[in-house]
Amino acid sequence: MRNIKDEKNLSEKKILLRLDLNVPLDNGKITDTTRIDKIIPTISFLLKNNAKVIILSHIGRPKGKITNTLSLKPVCEDLKNKLNENVELITKNLKEINSSDLFNNQDAKIVMLENIRFYEEEEKNNHAFAKHLASLADIYVNDAFSCSHRAHASIFEITKFLPSYAGLQLNLEINALTKITSQIKKPITCIIGGSKISSKINIIKNLIPLFDNIIIVGGMANNVLKFKGHNIGKSIQEDNCNKIIEEIFSLSIKKNCKIIYPEDVTVGKHLNGSPKIKELNDVSEDELILDIGPKSIKNINNIIEESNTVLWNGPAGYFENPGFAKGSLEIMKKIIEKNKANTIYSVAGGGDTVALLNSVGSVNEFDFVSTAGGAFLEFLEGKELPGIKALNQYV
Repeated sequence: MRNIKDEKNLSEKKILLRLDLNVPLDNGKITDTTRIDKIIPTISFLLKNNAKVIILSHIGRPKGKITNTLSLKPVCEDLKNKLNENVELITKNLKEINSSDLFNNQDAKIVMLENIRFYEEEEKNNHAFAKHLASLADIYVNDAFSCSHRAHASIFEITKFLPSYAGLQLNLEINALTKITSQIKKPITCIIGGSKISSKINIIKNLIPLFDNIIIVGGMANNVLKFKGHNIGKSIQEDNCNKIIEEIFSLSIKKNCKIIYPEDVTVGKHLNGSPKIKELNDVSEDELILDIGPKSIKNINNIIEESNTVLWNGPAGYFENPGFAKGSLEIMKKIIEKNKANTIYSVAGGGDTVALLNSVGSVNEFDFVSTAGGAFLEFLEGKELPGIKALNQYV
């Protein structure tokens, strides 16, 4: 896989730069700029080498339709301020744009094409669409590791038409995650939380042989608690999970990996409600499990204390309500404590985890923080990501 920083001849070249600028928006305002901040070095490198940059990205899931609330305009404005450069947002139909339409102003250095997912051809990995995108530039750079588990036109198919390279951030992500899988310092603990249940439960099975401890928290843990015979009230859960949970516990015994789940919980009547600590057998039918309880926190922190490597993907509770953020914050504090003592290698990943760390200014207190969620876990699982496979043909 070639890295763009090793390319010597970039002057006046048009670079099609695929980024993941899928930042959270609230009424058109960005609430977390981490994904933007992380790709500044790549853009700065390209500008320093006198290249012309064409940014491709997406926000949300417009499903192939123009959706004004999912415009990249706020991202464009944020980038302008951070780079101190003009960034022109091209809103014209992408399929009607030619290379000659771009950079007509001699001083123009960066343009951004409107949300790539406004076009259904993107998620269909359409050959003709990818070829048209490629016709706009001289070189393609993928710096969107967090999208690289998807075989989309701007991630996979496009590499068939242009010399293709990895960006600086994508390289950093791969190096950090490779360190976990190939230079593991045991004991290694994986904390998996969040509410995306079905997508992660299968991954747990594949991670069991690699890890000493897998700690299940967040919405995912509700399935385990229900499987173990506990009432979870009206908490979020996934249907038809019992068989796979049974397989997880069976496999964990064979592979000598401990599966840890909450011993007690913090509940509320609704998301904005007040927290109440409960034993597992005391959850009422009208209650939601929204965080782990103090006994669970103590147990998890004891496991982290004994670990040399920790991987964290997904918060322990509904941290958006401070009353249900304690589990996540206590886990975070323990990892940071170990990090400062140089007794652990820590990697955190996933949008919600990054948002939590950002909310308390702790992003830089982990060895590595990845904005990727699905790609992060699939890479660790050993899957060949389509975006990485496409780049690996260039060695």
